[in-house]
Amino acid sequence: MPNTAVIFDVDGVLVDSYQAHFQSWLQMLAEKGVVFTEDEFRATFGRTSRDIIAELYDGKLTDAEIRELDNRKEALYRDLLRQEFSAINGALELIDALAAAKLKLAVGSSGPPENVALTLECLGRSGLFAARVTGGDVTRGKPDPQVFQIAAERLGVAPEQCVVVEDAPAGVEAANRAGMTSIALTGTATRDQLAHANLVVESLRELTPEKIQTL
Repeated sequence: MPNTAVIFDVDGVLVDSYQAHFQSWLQMLAEKGVVFTEDEFRATFGRTSRDIIAELYDGKLTDAEIRELDNRKEALYRDLLRQEFSAINGALELIDALAAAKLKLAVGSSGPPENVALTLECLGRSGLFAARVTGGDVTRGKPDPQVFQIAAERLGVAPEQCVVVEDAPAGVEAANRAGMTSIALTGTATRDQLAHANLVVESLRELTPEKIQTL
């Protein structure tokens, strides 16, 4: 079992950040006079905010302008998250059980390093993760497998020994393309939308070190 690694996505897997992200997008774009619907928001899950902004503005922004909007959006998000942090049900217990079983743990997120650091700090589990990969480490967002490939390299574990826990279809696709076992948590997306995962669960409480190892 110690040769197995578990890589967690962050948003929707470790932290219930749906409203904080949605409201920060709405506020940032409203400042620019841009209308953003919830359906459009849901379609962005798993992608980097840089890619989303570039697409929303149809390639008309410079890199500096994209970076400015990105920084503003994420600062708003962190302010909202600090006001009301909510861990995903079962996340703390699963992290603790996996660490006690000596599995290597990492996070692989498209979010900024500041967001990931804040989440792990609020969870009180930063020290249990041997590696963290964020949007600052990648040049290609999910469904590209780069984020998970880097995580495996930093853990020193082969892709086939890695299990990824995701909540977004793009994240599941990224894990599959990396040659890793994918576990999908419903909530952000439906069971049907996550059907390409190796295992779909309704709650993290369904997972144990033994169950993960058998995959």
